[in-house]
Amino acid sequence: MPSTPHLVSDVMTQPVAAVDHQARFKEIVRTLRSRRVSAVPVLSAERRVIGVVSEADLLPKEGFREADPARLERLRESDDVRRAEAVTAGELMTSPAVTVLADATLAQAARTMARSSVKRLPVVDGNGLLVGIVSRSDLLKVFLRSDDDLAQEVRQVLGKLFTVPEKELDVAVVDGVVTLSGHVRDRSLVPVMARLVRGIEGVVDVSFDVTGGASVRAVPSGVSSPF
Repeated sequence: MPSTPHLVSDVMTQPVAAVDHQARFKEIVRTLRSRRVSAVPVLSAERRVIGVVSEADLLPKEGFREADPARLERLRESDDVRRAEAVTAGELMTSPAVTVLADATLAQAARTMARSSVKRLPVVDGNGLLVGIVSRSDLLKVFLRSDDDLAQEVRQVLGKLFTVPEKELDVAVVDGVVTLSGHVRDRSLVPVMARLVRGIEGVVDVSFDVTGGASVRAVPSGVSSPF
């Protein structure tokens, strides 16, 4: 894994299943089934992402099959009826598509997913062209980093910013949880160290078991830092 921060381009899936905006209904269904996905980006003639079509967008076609014509007329303006009568990806898709840039950080992608309540994001370049797709499971890949890999990066990050002899501060990582133990000359640095360690991709939590000078915001020995 590369040094943090990890980017969307590091974890995104390629190549991407996608359909043209003129793709017909049955072609979309075949694409979803053959690629074993529940949604695909919809592309313009210039290959830019203009929307997303999902299984949920296709289901109204079946759901309204036996609906009473009078009821359909009353619901004429609803999205479900519109999709029940649609036959192309451009008519079926949810638009505009929520996308993320390939050089966005994983934290930015996660915030976009949460804010938009989506499970996946088409990944685009600076021109809006599709380059990949990132899902919730892709964002969680950083937690598969080995404990040794995390410990090494923790030491590198702290070593660059603090003069802390390795013999005075021990770094231990178990299942992604980082424990810093030993002696620090200034306990006021503990909250800063906690923020830096928490910012490393793949770190689950950080706790301290340190001794050192008094500080108003010092973290008690053996207690996880709240910062």
